[in-house]
Amino acid sequence: MSQLSRLISILTLLKSKRLLTATELATKYNVSIRTIYRDIRKLEEAGVPVYSIEGRGYSLVDNYTVAPVQFTEKEANALITAAHIINQSKDISFVNDFNEVLTKIKSVFKTSVQEKSELLSDKIHVFNWEYEECTSNILSEIQLAITNFNYIEIAYQKVDDTVASYRKIEPYAMYGTNNKWILIAFCHLRSDIRAFRIDRIQQFVVLGEQFEDKKFSLKKYFEMSPYKDK
Repeated sequence: MSQLSRLISILTLLKSKRLLTATELATKYNVSIRTIYRDIRKLEEAGVPVYSIEGRGYSLVDNYTVAPVQFTEKEANALITAAHIINQSKDISFVNDFNEVLTKIKSVFKTSVQEKSELLSDKIHVFNWEYEECTSNILSEIQLAITNFNYIEIAYQKVDDTVASYRKIEPYAMYGTNNKWILIAFCHLRSDIRAFRIDRIQQFVVLGEQFEDKKFSLKKYFEMSPYKDK
């Protein structure tokens, strides 16, 4: 990869991710950290408002815009394929939000890429082998609550229960399995971290009150706790 191509790619990454370390960039482009330092200086000399946070990495000044990104045919095809998979999701809000953003992304496709991506879309089908009919429509709101550290109040009905229980929870993270989304949260009713199937949340309210960021690690959770839907 030429230096110019690498600089454009670094700029795109900086725009799409809040913080990047020199080590991450060096590993991605298979160059030395010193080369990354030189690349960052080149961007700064070109007027790109890159700033460093000591011990954390590089970022861009808020509201800095770059020219529209051009997608290759392979990249466009990856997005089209992802759309077919995501459209099998049982959460309506997530599907709608993804399709909205995909429409915006497709608006910058070159005509030739757009035509081929539409052709590919007609030639892909993803079968849904999950026959359970439970659905949800709150995934997008839960994602916002996770990133903004908002408490949530829910009415939750477990698989083997006939009535729902009301709980105040701190949403930490989520994962997908068997075409279902699982929310990991601290449950104040149980005074412990619990896993909740999102399609079994009967009522849902995001509270204005915020909880302290506990630096929850999904990786550590999987290492220490097997799935438990309580």
